[in-house]
Amino acid sequence: MTDTTQNIRQEPDIQQLLARMPNGIGESFSDDQLIHLKTAVGSRSWGKHKVDFRGTFHIPFTPWRYYYVLLLGRNRRQLSAREKRISALVVSLFIIGFILFSALLGILVLYLIKSFMGIDIFPNFSFGVWDYFKDNFM
Repeated sequence: MTDTTQNIRQEPDIQQLLARMPNGIGESFSDDQLIHLKTAVGSRSWGKHKVDFRGTFHIPFTPWRYYYVLLLGRNRRQLSAREKRISALVVSLFIIGFILFSALLGILVLYLIKSFMGIDIFPNFSFGVWDYFKDNFM
């Protein structure tokens, strides 16, 4: 027997599975059957992610092991009303930010074109943007 088959009945997933069954049924499973049940239940076709990064680490001089999980992928579950509101707010803020950034970039480009052509709208006044641009980029 391998180490896996010797400890299969002590694993929390298997203990929970067997606890939900009548005593006679749960005890009738062989270790091989339990291993295959764990594999079938653990395969979770609904839980596939584009990024599935899992592992464990041990901190020296402590008796504990810690685990980490990083999952990234498309959210396929239904959002609650609160989550929908938050999502709409985040999307709205992103769109407003993009429009604001685009407008400011457009104003900057138009200002640089105006300054390049030598057009002064306000005599003897400058923001200093054209001088900075000339000194650093031309």
